[in-house]
Amino acid sequence: MTPPAAARSALGELLESLVDYAGLFPPAALPMRDAVRSYEEYRNGSTAWALGRFVVTVARLAEFEETLTAAGVAGPLWRLSVLAAPGDRGAVDDFNARLAGRALIDTVEGKATSVAEIAELAVFGPAITTYVEIPVIEDPTPLVIAIGEYALRAKMRTGGVTEEAFPAAAQVARFLAVCAAHEVPFKATAGLHHPWHGVYRLSYDPRSRGAAMFGFVGVFLAACFLHEGMAESEAIELLEERGTGEVTFDGADVRWRGHAIGAARLRDLRSRASQMRP
Repeated sequence: MTPPAAARSALGELLESLVDYAGLFPPAALPMRDAVRSYEEYRNGSTAWALGRFVVTVARLAEFEETLTAAGVAGPLWRLSVLAAPGDRGAVDDFNARLAGRALIDTVEGKATSVAEIAELAVFGPAITTYVEIPVIEDPTPLVIAIGEYALRAKMRTGGVTEEAFPAAAQVARFLAVCAAHEVPFKATAGLHHPWHGVYRLSYDPRSRGAAMFGFVGVFLAACFLHEGMAESEAIELLEERGTGEVTFDGADVRWRGHAIGAARLRDLRSRASQMRP
């Protein structure tokens, strides 16, 4: 469900199918029934064109299956992104066979801190897109290169429910620059609930403390501009952009300071590189 106008615009190309639904996880942490209901509403809503996959852990697949069946959900195939480990390959295959035509795990997300652990995650094979979450505090270059060699995709964590969970802008920019340099597709997760950098509450509790968080528009524009030759130092500034007017979407183009990128190029980059699944 992609509005023609959105598909032709830079903003539409940037956001189409960009945001996965992670309602089961903090800060929302919804019960399965509520998460399934909410995702179904979003799938049928006016912004469905920007919606990505339903995110769930492999440990909760049976609960998801029961809930989906009880809800009597019909309509288009549910595409799932599942948090899993190498030993879960059988559970993923069994689920896909059992729910054929109703739901499909076509994306898996795992974690690795070494090249050996990255190699283990290749077990899911080419039919399933596999993202490997790696630490970004230290230089991630060796791990990103290994991810590319195994034809997998990189993943970084950009936040959480504590201030300590948020990396520095320089660390995020370095990860994005390394992925761009080595043509490794990536996704970003956690803490990206707003379009622009700013101070936001760490949870939905109105009494929650605030923390500086990145914005999903800023992160993915930085990724795209890095592919176009932007300096890492400029990417840091863009990551901290608060959407005060320096970024402009003018129909088929998006501009920030002296940089510009068109809708056609964004479409190309999105297809090859940047996907956000918060």
